[in-house]
Amino acid sequence: MSSTTSSFPERLELSGEGVVLRDWTEADLAAMPELFDHADIAYWTPIASPFDAAAAHARLARSRQLRAEGTAILLAITVDGGAPLGEVMLRRAPEGTELGYAVGPAHRGQGLAVRAVKVMASYAFEQWNAEQVILELEAENAASVAVATKAGFRLLDVPLITGEEKGRPYSLQTWGLDRP
Repeated sequence: MSSTTSSFPERLELSGEGVVLRDWTEADLAAMPELFDHADIAYWTPIASPFDAAAAHARLARSRQLRAEGTAILLAITVDGGAPLGEVMLRRAPEGTELGYAVGPAHRGQGLAVRAVKVMASYAFEQWNAEQVILELEAENAASVAVATKAGFRLLDVPLITGEEKGRPYSLQTWGLDRP
């Protein structure tokens, strides 16, 4: 890590917009498969599929490793600091400061992703001095495009990011939110 990059806090809890974003803990392991073992999450995200107890342990370990490396922060989305309802991720990437999210199927339709994205973007602007935060989304993922729009992001005029994940090709649009 360069001297211009601040290290990540060992513990983090962010609140606002009616959500509390907090660190994942061992107590969350049992809830993670219910959140992430779903066809939509398997299709639209790089999260492991099937997502079982072993995948939950691996994700918690990976979350801690990425934070220790100063690469990414993964936080549980909650409404009160209790039960996890999804996840929001903030990472330093070559493309810029990137956000990602996933909300468990039982908790969709409540605006959790929009609210979590807004809180995490504010953190990136305030604590990381980010000039812009980006989302990388497939145009066909209507739910994620709606989240981007509702959170104030705009589609950027940059080349698509193409690749293959889990045996299927993808093309990602880049959406940006500028520092207020």
